[in-house]
Amino acid sequence: ILILTLKFLKMKKLFSYFLVVMLIPAFVLTGCKDDKDEDPIVTGNFTTLSTYMTNQNLDLPTLLDGWVIDPEPIADGGIVDVDNDFTIPDWTVFDIRSADDFALGHVKGSVNVSLANIVTEAQAINDNTAKILVVCYSGQTAGRAVMALRLSGFPNAKVSKFGFSAWSDNATFDKWSSKVSDQADGDANWVTTAAPTMPVNGYPTWTTTSTDGAEILAEKVTEMLANSSWIVGGTDVLATPANYSIYNYWVEADYTNFGHFSGAFRVEPMSLNLETASSLNPENDNLIYCYTGQTSSIITAWLQVIGYNVKSIGNGVNGLRYTTLSDAGKPHWHFPYHSYGYEVSK
Repeated sequence: ILILTLKFLKMKKLFSYFLVVMLIPAFVLTGCKDDKDEDPIVTGNFTTLSTYMTNQNLDLPTLLDGWVIDPEPIADGGIVDVDNDFTIPDWTVFDIRSADDFALGHVKGSVNVSLANIVTEAQAINDNTAKILVVCYSGQTAGRAVMALRLSGFPNAKVSKFGFSAWSDNATFDKWSSKVSDQADGDANWVTTAAPTMPVNGYPTWTTTSTDGAEILAEKVTEMLANSSWIVGGTDVLATPANYSIYNYWVEADYTNFGHFSGAFRVEPMSLNLETASSLNPENDNLIYCYTGQTSSIITAWLQVIGYNVKSIGNGVNGLRYTTLSDAGKPHWHFPYHSYGYEVSK
């Protein structure tokens, strides 16, 4: 009996070895088959988004059509009813300043909204044709809000020119006058040379797990609104312009007559779009500037949405050669701009 038992155990052990040897190739073959047949990971990228934006007519020149409005009185063809508590009839007014500053004074009937929630608040109106006016301190941050709204299906959103600084003759609200300067006058880094040839670079190489254009756009708009590092002071740039890829958004005559940062490229107004954006350097800190920083703020927002590392030079050339611009009648700040009444929160 003992001998038979030992023989049985030995045969059982050999059988176990046999099963293992037979199963190993099966596992290997199955694993190879799964690896071979597994679908590649598909990701969305710049091409996915730019194709969708082109099909939806969301290229930059279209989005810049009528993006800013000076709140003139209705009697002068504007939007402000000076005979009815300086209200703005037929418009939804979003004020994106802090709650404390909003409480000190705001357009009567306006709604205090955070920049991050601007799209959600607009969607609550449930009317994509609604006329939306965005008010900020200077007209620059509002550019980001308006770009977010226009990319999100609200084509009638507009920036209130020069923000709430331009609304009242109360100096408490003036966030502009302290920002203007002539610091570039005579500076070696401010020149009147001809523009260098525009570079040709590649497009941004970001990816996203979604391949749906609408989803990608919504995600990128949210990212843009959350980006608090979108503006840089002209003083810092003037000190070391070679550290950046700088783009001036002026016609050629103004570029040479009023000067520019040394090495700055010139972008012909309305020529920047999904195709020509490749002139920006996807690996560098790109800077956009204009007269007042309002146009550059809305352009910067659009460029960030499509994936570029880019900032706006705050207050534009008003913060660098203010007197020269104002004397020439170019876009410039002055106080007071309007002298309207306002509402105070209790």
